[in-house]
Amino acid sequence: MSIFRQKADRLPIAIISLYFLLDISVFFLVENKWFVVAWFLLGIWPKGNVCAWNHHHQHCVTFKSTFFNRVLELIFGFQTGVTTKGWFLHHVVGHHKNYLNQQIDESRWMNTDGSTKSELGYTWEVFSTSFFRILKVGLNHKKHLRDFLMMVTLHTVLLGLMFWHNWFNALFVFCIPMMVSLALTGWATYNHHSNLDTENEFEGSRNILDSFYNTMTGNLGYHTAHHVKHGLHWSKVPEFHASIEHLIPAHCYQEAGAPYSWFKGIKKAGVFVIRPVLTPFSRS
Repeated sequence: MSIFRQKADRLPIAIISLYFLLDISVFFLVENKWFVVAWFLLGIWPKGNVCAWNHHHQHCVTFKSTFFNRVLELIFGFQTGVTTKGWFLHHVVGHHKNYLNQQIDESRWMNTDGSTKSELGYTWEVFSTSFFRILKVGLNHKKHLRDFLMMVTLHTVLLGLMFWHNWFNALFVFCIPMMVSLALTGWATYNHHSNLDTENEFEGSRNILDSFYNTMTGNLGYHTAHHVKHGLHWSKVPEFHASIEHLIPAHCYQEAGAPYSWFKGIKKAGVFVIRPVLTPFSRS
């Protein structure tokens, strides 16, 4: 009997877990500081993608067992800066409920005077207020808030022990990447809803249909479908998108940005062909 709730999670979670084991190996085994810094720089984009999978997990948990979910959330915490129930509170029962109301949206892109925040300003706000807004939403979801605070405490203790063991490696393998990943999460979500001031859920999100982008992010590009039916597992979102795409206006589509667009250019040049998003991740 599988420990996974959905078979489609097996491959991405195996890759993410292996990546974490590589982080652990670098932390304990590598003494060359230049290598450690290079490892951090090379890991910025991959860990940015891991943020999407942490997001999916907090919408629809990966394992049947709470224990295995907590272990995975421990890994996600060190990779993305957000642990157990963090995005559940800020994003699932916060942003998803309020994204069409810019007065209270936890990831609001609109200023109080009705103007649009700058991309940098939005990124900084999401980064700097995320913990506070998690706590604020958590006051109405105290069981989930307790889970969040317990795991934050565990992460803090473990990170402290890592700094005690090797402060330099702890800083560049875990601490700075956690902060950068959290900032990247804010930056990457700016275009999901910015300047879409509407009460219509089919017009309130932007979509990216690029196959490589959706392979790396677990179909996050089908963002309207994700908001209309946010409890749906990521592997089933493209099929649901197909059933509602006639309701989504043309201005709610955009191209994938860099570095995803670079791979599109390579594909057009005939160097290699990227496999469609539904293979293999969405098989069930």
